[in-house]
Amino acid sequence: MKMTKGTALAVCIMMVLLALAACSKSNTPSDSAGQSPEAQTKPSAKDVKLTFFNTSAEVNAVFEELFKTYHALNPNVTIELIPTPIGGAQLEKFQSLLASGKPATIANLDPGTILQYKDKFMDLEAEKNKYVQLAKPGAIDGALLDGKFLGIPWTAQGYGLLYNKRVVEEAIGGSFDPASVKTRNDLETLFKKIEAAGKAPVMIHGADWSLGAHYLGMAYSLQSKSVEDNRKFVEDLKNGKATLAGNPQFTGLMDTFDLLKTYNARKKDPLVADYNKDSADFAKGNAAFYFMGDWTWAVIGTLEGRDKEFGIIPVPISNNPADYGNAQVAYSEPKLFAIDQSGSTPEQQAAAKAFLEWLVTSDQGQHAIVTQMGLSLPYKHVNAKGTNVISDAISSYVDRGQVLNIGVINYFPQDYWSKTGASMQKYMVGKIDRNGLAEEVQAYWKSYAGK
Repeated sequence: MKMTKGTALAVCIMMVLLALAACSKSNTPSDSAGQSPEAQTKPSAKDVKLTFFNTSAEVNAVFEELFKTYHALNPNVTIELIPTPIGGAQLEKFQSLLASGKPATIANLDPGTILQYKDKFMDLEAEKNKYVQLAKPGAIDGALLDGKFLGIPWTAQGYGLLYNKRVVEEAIGGSFDPASVKTRNDLETLFKKIEAAGKAPVMIHGADWSLGAHYLGMAYSLQSKSVEDNRKFVEDLKNGKATLAGNPQFTGLMDTFDLLKTYNARKKDPLVADYNKDSADFAKGNAAFYFMGDWTWAVIGTLEGRDKEFGIIPVPISNNPADYGNAQVAYSEPKLFAIDQSGSTPEQQAAAKAFLEWLVTSDQGQHAIVTQMGLSLPYKHVNAKGTNVISDAISSYVDRGQVLNIGVINYFPQDYWSKTGASMQKYMVGKIDRNGLAEEVQAYWKSYAGK
């Protein structure tokens, strides 16, 4: 679900050679990560060539340097990148590889794509317990697809109400404790103080993906902590057994959206949806809060003259602090590594498993992912340091177990965010009311009844 941006690519390319050269002094994974250095660096019995299909196109160069590093440690293993363009024809290229009978050994894909082609990938159940021990609590459960461990998570992302610490603290005249916002009323009180100080309280990005996938998408995940229960709720929407209009989670979420609309910095023209401008204005203090995710650091982190300290709070959906969602930030593993079983040899599959374990646990792999790519790893014992302070803030929620598992979206049709996002846009500008929004979204799900 992440909308990746290519703005960090130049930085990755410039830094990767120096960074990976520095990391090469450490040829074995960190012992604290529970690895066996011998297993990781022992050469294969014979030459093995792996291919790697990558949909995180903005970091192709970083992966290519990692493949070189791994080959230096394991001379009999060669890994070739199958690149994809940023934002274009990625699924079509993946499908063409399958059709040709030459699938990639390893594929970095959205979970929904892995689920769609689950028969083509290895069931990694035998590896699951090992990764449960290595990963942060809930990370592996969140990556399961139809209850199966088909893909290894390697990046974690979250979203909610980002805040600019300087702007908030100047408005309230003191230190801001993010835990002080427990309810919708708490948020409104804070917004009033910020507005009184002459600043826009919040920025809403008006794109369909932000409104449909990220904001409205929380309505399905708020039903239960169980992804399976949330899937059942969506099936009930399709079959007319459940309705949105009377659903307390939907109602509470939209009541909060009305509050955000009232205090929106873009309320005079809310559908312009200039992602770079919205992110820059927030980073430079023209809005105190911003409904967005940690991926926006690809824009914010490169800006001159921006503020330095940012954090995140959950989107409160009621005035009962104990309600699920009020203390949890939305969180998922948006990309998974899957291993082909349709055309790969047992030797290739074994080598792929070894490489992926090295990638997420070794000093070299962690440094590349966290420092070079600017991403957050859902694993314990990560020594690499990144610059993405928003990811760091989200990690603190993850470490405390305060996350809203949005894994139900892995089972959604690929047009759900554009179709329901268009309805959210109409609601945002007053073309339909709350009942009209519920009816349009309900009609969308009913169109998928039996599918």
